[in-house]
Amino acid sequence: MPLETIILLIILLVVLFGVQKHGTARVGMFFGPVMVLYFMVIAVLGALEVAKEPAILRALNPIHALRFFANEPIAAFISLGAVVLAVTGTEALYADMGHFGRSPIRRAWLAFVLPALVLNYYGQGALLLADPAAVKNPFYLLAPSWALIPMVVLATCATVIASQAVISGTFSLSRAAIQMGYCPRLHIEHTSERQIGQIYVPFINWSLFAAVVLLVVSFRKSDNLAGAYGIAVTLAMLIDSILIFMVMRRLWKWPLWLAIAIATPLTLIDLLFLASNSLKIDDGGWFPLVIGGVVFTLLTTWKRGRALLMDKLSTDALPLDVFIQSIEVSPPTRVEGTAVFMTSTLDRVPHALLHNLKHNKVLHERVVMLTVVMRDIPYVDADARIAVKPLGCDFYQMLAYYGFKEDPDVPEILEEAGRRGFVFDMMETSFFVSRETLIPTVSPGMAMWRERLFVSMSKNAVKASEFFQIPTNRVVELGTQVEL
Repeated sequence: MPLETIILLIILLVVLFGVQKHGTARVGMFFGPVMVLYFMVIAVLGALEVAKEPAILRALNPIHALRFFANEPIAAFISLGAVVLAVTGTEALYADMGHFGRSPIRRAWLAFVLPALVLNYYGQGALLLADPAAVKNPFYLLAPSWALIPMVVLATCATVIASQAVISGTFSLSRAAIQMGYCPRLHIEHTSERQIGQIYVPFINWSLFAAVVLLVVSFRKSDNLAGAYGIAVTLAMLIDSILIFMVMRRLWKWPLWLAIAIATPLTLIDLLFLASNSLKIDDGGWFPLVIGGVVFTLLTTWKRGRALLMDKLSTDALPLDVFIQSIEVSPPTRVEGTAVFMTSTLDRVPHALLHNLKHNKVLHERVVMLTVVMRDIPYVDADARIAVKPLGCDFYQMLAYYGFKEDPDVPEILEEAGRRGFVFDMMETSFFVSRETLIPTVSPGMAMWRERLFVSMSKNAVKASEFFQIPTNRVVELGTQVEL
């Protein structure tokens, strides 16, 4: 790839990733019309060629593919590595459902995008039937010679815009990973007041930009990029087939035989595509495998590290019922106002509470221990958002439930509690948050290098007060050292 082309690509990438902060809705106002024009053009060009060679419609019969495999098994197997690129864009649909919702994705795909793609692919096939020499570039040869330059420009715009789906999906998946405890807290910006799914994650955006630039500069050849893309997409397709089996069994409660009957053909097809694309590992397919390994290591390290940290904090903390009994027997000085202690352990005393009592020798007249619980569902109904339980001595335990597509909001939680009769005066309420200083040690549970990695990730995570949207002028942070 010439240097000038690489520089142009990098400039396009800078523009593409730079506009993400404005939100999908605003970006879509420009991108949407371009994509509509693109699909309309390729559909018309394909349809015109199909009209000249209607025999291509016989390809709708799958018997031709079966005969190809029977007569030329090796050639058919190798060709799958290229054929799969025709369906790669569909993988972004699954990620984008979390960003746009199921209905818009379904309508746009079935009613517009899929028909346009089918017409164009069949048009290319019809062109090859009429002129086998067109195999050198059937897509552009569908257009008249005078339209070549406009088609190149339009296709380039469409290629750049198509990556928007991947970027938007990455934001949605990143937020879900944070909410489910697989990723450190990151700064998330909401770019729409009407659509909850419209978000922008700066760290993910620019990390993805750096990875793409590195990929372009390192590979240079489109064949290598196609190899990397093929491996990534076929692995994602295989994972989706496994996940649909889990959904059918665990969520939909379908019979085992029915789930197997549906998932098995899908899995076999995906395995066949993956096997064909594995021939390209040396030509670029190694890249997504390396990236996938790195991301998997980061996610599992954070999940395991958080579990070890919670176990350590729970072991070192006092039982909550015993502590309240001691307060009842020997009450300390109580001061006006409400203290809200953010905690993740229900039956243990928050470390921040113990530190506050130890150093300040007082307790507020009302103490609330607030725990945010992330559930394995997208959204939680408003009437099931919070639960308050009195513990005695003016201590209360409050649970706030959120889905993995929602952002916890402490002021919103307190407002909901007020509507239920548990009123908070924000000017008389202080929020206490623990901030742990982690020290890696040689101990069972996790390798030293993973402990160090977990500590580094923890240091770079967004503060709990910012993540839970607690007013900064009402927050008190109390630190503690924890040996992993």
